[in-house]
Amino acid sequence: MAPPFDISGLDDVIHGRVRLGIVAYLATAEVADFTELKDLLDVTQGNLSVHLRKLEEAGYVAIDKSFVGRKPLTRARLTEAGRAAFARYLKAMGQLVEQAGGAG
Repeated sequence: MAPPFDISGLDDVIHGRVRLGIVAYLATAEVADFTELKDLLDVTQGNLSVHLRKLEEAGYVAIDKSFVGRKPLTRARLTEAGRAAFARYLKAMGQLVEQAGGAG
């Protein structure tokens, strides 16, 4: 019997379609505004808010709120902790893919 897959490196905070999309995008874009992320990920405002809050609570994303004229502007950026967590996540996914490729 083959050893079990090691999924311990898959960060539950990142491992979700929307949160993974946010982190992956911010890893290259550096900063993105709320509307940009909402449109890119094709999610509702409420859904995006929940996922951003979870990433912010984990310390992976920093949220900056300001105004442009009278219009609110919410911008998100990946923190150093978020970058490190994303790097660990990608490494764990790579190892999992290797394990799966060797199975069977």
